Amino acid sequence: MSDVEAEEVAARRSLPSTKLDKLKGAKALVEKAIKEQKVFSVQGRYPVIRAGLRARGWVERYLPNASHGSSHRQSDKDNDEDDGSTGTDNCAEIKERGDNGKEDDLDNMYDFMSRLVRNERTCFYWSSRYDSIYCRSLRQDQVTNHYAKTGNFTTKVGLCVNLRNLRWYDTADPDTFFPRCYRLGAEDERHAFIEDFRRTACSSLLKHVVETNMMTKEPTKNEQGKAESFVALVSAGVINTALQKCQEYLSVLAHSDIDVTAKTLPFVEENQWNHFLQKYYSVVHKGASIRSSADFVGRCQAMLAQLKEVCPQMDIDGVNNIWIIKPGAMSRGRGIVCMNRLDQILALVDSDRNMAKDSKWVVQKYLEQPMLINGTKFDLRQWFLVTDWNPLTVWFYRECYLRFSTQPYSTKKLHSSVHLCNNAIQKHFQPSHERHPGVPRDNMWSSSDFKAFLQQQGREAQWETVVVPGMQQAVVHVLQTAQDNVEHRKATFELYGADFMLGNDLRPWLLEVNASPTMACTSVVTARLCPAVQLDTLRVVLDKRNNPYACTGGFRLIYKQPAVETPQFIGLNLIVEGNHIKKPKSTKRRKRVGSTKPHLTQSAQIHFSSEDSDVMSKHQAESCEKTQERRSSPEKRQKTPSPRRERQERAVVHDASLVSEQHVVEDHTRPRRRPQCSGGRRGGSGAPLPQRSISFSHTPKPHNASRVCKSTIKPSHGVYLWRSFLPRTFSEPCNRPSTRVTSFSQEQLPLLRLTSMQPGNRRPSTDTFQIESSYRFHKQRYMQTMSRYK
Repeated sequence: MSDVEAEEVAARRSLPSTKLDKLKGAKALVEKAIKEQKVFSVQGRYPVIRAGLRARGWVERYLPNASHGSSHRQSDKDNDEDDGSTGTDNCAEIKERGDNGKEDDLDNMYDFMSRLVRNERTCFYWSSRYDSIYCRSLRQDQVTNHYAKTGNFTTKVGLCVNLRNLRWYDTADPDTFFPRCYRLGAEDERHAFIEDFRRTACSSLLKHVVETNMMTKEPTKNEQGKAESFVALVSAGVINTALQKCQEYLSVLAHSDIDVTAKTLPFVEENQWNHFLQKYYSVVHKGASIRSSADFVGRCQAMLAQLKEVCPQMDIDGVNNIWIIKPGAMSRGRGIVCMNRLDQILALVDSDRNMAKDSKWVVQKYLEQPMLINGTKFDLRQWFLVTDWNPLTVWFYRECYLRFSTQPYSTKKLHSSVHLCNNAIQKHFQPSHERHPGVPRDNMWSSSDFKAFLQQQGREAQWETVVVPGMQQAVVHVLQTAQDNVEHRKATFELYGADFMLGNDLRPWLLEVNASPTMACTSVVTARLCPAVQLDTLRVVLDKRNNPYACTGGFRLIYKQPAVETPQFIGLNLIVEGNHIKKPKSTKRRKRVGSTKPHLTQSAQIHFSSEDSDVMSKHQAESCEKTQERRSSPEKRQKTPSPRRERQERAVVHDASLVSEQHVVEDHTRPRRRPQCSGGRRGGSGAPLPQRSISFSHTPKPHNASRVCKSTIKPSHGVYLWRSFLPRTFSEPCNRPSTRVTSFSQEQLPLLRLTSMQPGNRRPSTDTFQIESSYRFHKQRYMQTMSRYK
């Protein structure tokens, strides 16, 4: 009895015999499963997964609008699907289901149990596609079998791009296990492919010259004359061209072409390449001969030896320059073709503009010299399991199976039946009568059969030393390059299927990686292996989780990366340390409140005029400013300064108030024009600040007024006297707004206006006019001064 049958029988024995007892037992199983959080859901026909979970006491909760029947019937369309297939497996044709009545009773019981848990939370999901279930809404303890964003290595385009970054993760070279690949939709990669195709044509021509001259007997003169009459001849210049291009390629690799300037024009070089490729096609594909090719055998061998040292894929290139063109996001071999002409490849890609624009076309070098079994090509399907991405944890299955093509291998035929080994393609062809009888009729071998074949050739040890380690290293390298792009989740796992081909030296070459590999039992080999892989997957995911010493079946842990701690994100927490920058002291005038106190700084406010550019000294201006700031501070205003401190401050301000003044007497008969400025002093609301002026009574002009003013005083109704006790920006002009006149007497007095200033001393000179801060002193001094004119 197989493992699948044993699991199903164990699940059935867990249910009682009678109908009433069945219902009670089913209800008890459901209650236990809910308590232990053992509710699962499966999307698609996976009887092996269902049987394995039910044997462990799990209860299925059917998904809405999903095929949940346990029937093993399925169409042929579902048998061989990879990459998002339904994953059906008709290999679960369990013998006891032959009785339809018992099968229906069992299905009814499962339906009853599913209805009991329809409102419960599913703890385990198994589906064929990632988008079958909205995984972003799952809780942390809900297990699912698909990771997000795995297209970086499960698609042909993603695998082609990601493996180029391997040098950032490991010292391995991807050219040693992955045939070189290009995206024809990308302009730069398209040009790189064209150069690679031409360069490979040169090396293939050299191989052709060596093989035709070393492996065939030289014809006699009579035979040579007959051959020349039927076979087209090509000049030996084509060999010289191939040798020259190969030497240029070696120079590029050695960086010897840095200081060499290109002498050939691009269109001339393009014509030369087209001419060379036509000759190459006629020689290699059509069988034309090259004159005196035997004279170039030594040079060709030496050049090939140099190329082999720098090109790891020289052994797989062959002489026909065959490339395989793949649609980037299709599975099961759909749309894949093999071609050996550059113009045909480019024409195929250009025929579908949409796919070319989206970079969906991938061209890859075909292995022209693979290992053959009885003259037939084959590839290997190898399973591996990823249970965590941080740290990266990879499980490798100990067994795999081989898939054969139905036709003998030949590079002269490029048909899919010869070169594509997918079962979805080969099932449409009948095995050829020319194929070796040792090849199985169902086109599949197990790894055990292949090891027996190697033992016959004396190469059995290479399976464990070359094949298996090479496949494991290739799988790990692929996962390393995709680790940063996959959206990993702790309670998640995924089973993958990798396709490999073997070279003549048994070196494995990775072709692609498939998500949701097919579990269809199309042969005796898959009928045994596919169920075992699914049950062993449950052992690793469920049993190993609860018991570290549990059996993992055929899976072996081949790689576990050291854990990388991810810093926890606790939110935005930006801290700025240091002292704040003090606001620079403004030089603009501020609104000052007038006061009648006999203090100098709180007396009538008089403004400086900078029209004559005579300013106070810097020391006096700073002293006035500091004094004003100390008095404007609310904290310091509450304190009563000492008499000594007050006298010092008065002395400083008194020094700053000594100015020389010039008076201009304006004629009252003329309209007075006061200077205006858009940048005058204004208050907080934008209105001009009120200013004080001193009016003098009208008196006749004195004969000698040198002590009062320097300029001639003209008869006028009055002049304005301006004065300020605060510093200001002396370099900019001061255009004064309108002023408010305050009279000291009832008489009509002339007005004096201060138009220039000079720093004064404590003792006024003959050219200065000193005004003290006291209001009364101003009036008294004014009366004394004006009495001199009378």
